[in-house]
Amino acid sequence: MVPQQLRLGAAARGHGGYDSDFSDEENGEKSVQKTKSTKEESLLVKPFQKAKQGSVAHRQFAAEEWDREEARKRRFHLISMDAYERHKKFVNDYILYYGGKREDFRRSGANDKTDLDIIRENHRFLWNEDDEADMNWEKRLAKKYYDKLFKEYCIADLSRYKENKFGFRWRHEKEVISGKGQFSCGNKHCDEEEGLKSWEVNFGYVEHGEKRNALVKLRLCPECSYKLNFHHRRKEIKASKKRGTAVMSSKEPKVKKPKLSRSTKKKSKKKTHKDEVSSEDSDNSDKDSDNSDVQDGPSDADFWKGPLQETDEKSREEEFDEYFQDLFL
Repeated sequence: MVPQQLRLGAAARGHGGYDSDFSDEENGEKSVQKTKSTKEESLLVKPFQKAKQGSVAHRQFAAEEWDREEARKRRFHLISMDAYERHKKFVNDYILYYGGKREDFRRSGANDKTDLDIIRENHRFLWNEDDEADMNWEKRLAKKYYDKLFKEYCIADLSRYKENKFGFRWRHEKEVISGKGQFSCGNKHCDEEEGLKSWEVNFGYVEHGEKRNALVKLRLCPECSYKLNFHHRRKEIKASKKRGTAVMSSKEPKVKKPKLSRSTKKKSKKKTHKDEVSSEDSDNSDKDSDNSDVQDGPSDADFWKGPLQETDEKSREEEFDEYFQDLFL
């Protein structure tokens, strides 16, 4: 009885011989919906979108997809590395696939040069117009360094003074700020600050196969000055002190005295002798009063020498020039 009831229930649900009155309408609606969905899907398909595969993909398609995925992973891995790690990986891959040694890939640094090496090769103690004619980037770098040097005083190397060989170079900014070579001894290995003297040296040197000469100035202590003048004495630079009184007296016109005869000279000597004897008594009596009263102004005889000399007041710049005259010799 139970299997028969199940058969009846299945027939009632439309799988048997019993059909409902609305079965045809439902089937029509479902077919319309299917056609609409297929049309909409065809409109939504993008031009680069690949068709959906069925149950199992083709072997070639699967291999292409796998290669594409591996290439994507490799690219992300290379991007995450820095330049040096990437270079090492490429070298290791090359040695792994093609063979060889790691020493073959090491770059030789025999021809490497720094900026300091280039300046040493192209440096000149003094630059002239001929040196600046053909300028490449190496010479321009050396010239730029030369322009930053201070060329008032030199720094000397007196270690080989017994061989009469000296080395000179210009001062750089730190030495100028510290006063090396001007307010302290200009010797490379000496820092004495007392008893400095200024010397002018004719420096002869050979530079790039060419012999040149240059006049340089040095400030040295007494011990280093002895080393500099060990073979022959150099020219010492001394401060030229201004003597205003001597200059003014030299500008005054000299008045010639008239010549006197012998008889007149004898008479004048007798008169002066008598005057001296008479004046001694008066001088002795008035000596105390004369010592107490000091004359501040010029004497009467000075008024008859000529007009008073006007003293020129010095400007502030002239006072500064006189003050710094001994510093810059």
